Amino acid sequence: MAKKEKKNAPVEEAVEKAAQEAAEEAVQEAEETPAEEVAEPEKNEWEEKYNAEHDSYLRLAADYDNFRKRTIKEKEASYGNGKADAVEKLLPVYDNLERALNQPTQDEAYKKGVEMTMTQLVGIFAGLGVEIFGNVGDTFDPNIHNAVMHTEDESLGENMISQVFQKGFKMGEKIVRFAMVQVAN
Repeated sequence: MAKKEKKNAPVEEAVEKAAQEAAEEAVQEAEETPAEEVAEPEKNEWEEKYNAEHDSYLRLAADYDNFRKRTIKEKEASYGNGKADAVEKLLPVYDNLERALNQPTQDEAYKKGVEMTMTQLVGIFAGLGVEIFGNVGDTFDPNIHNAVMHTEDESLGENMISQVFQKGFKMGEKIVRFAMVQVAN
């Protein structure tokens, strides 16, 4: 057996020598190629993935923030629109009470009852933030008045309201109903 070991020894030495030479060549190639170049493509790949995910996250957060702000605005607007719709439904009652007050009557208790009802309705409108506009002598504004008639009257100035057919109502900047008026000159 000692002979066999001696015969295998040169083969083993040759294999070891070849392995050492391969290891030395690998070390020389590694020395020639800087470590930064090898690691940089991996770093850029991961950095790009991170940046893409980060951008995606930021966009999602911005979309959510915009959604939240939009829903808050819509909620506030829906409340204002609902209030305006309710006021609009009460306007025929206001018109009828105003007509009743303008009619002559012999019954003072009846007239006082209508006046009290009208005062209460105007108070409710004021509590809801409704402003009544469109009085005789005001300057005509086409943004809030609806001119249905025109008259020539030298006693009134130009673009003055000479007669009011229906009062106008607004809540803040929202016009609930335009005032129906007659304009002079």
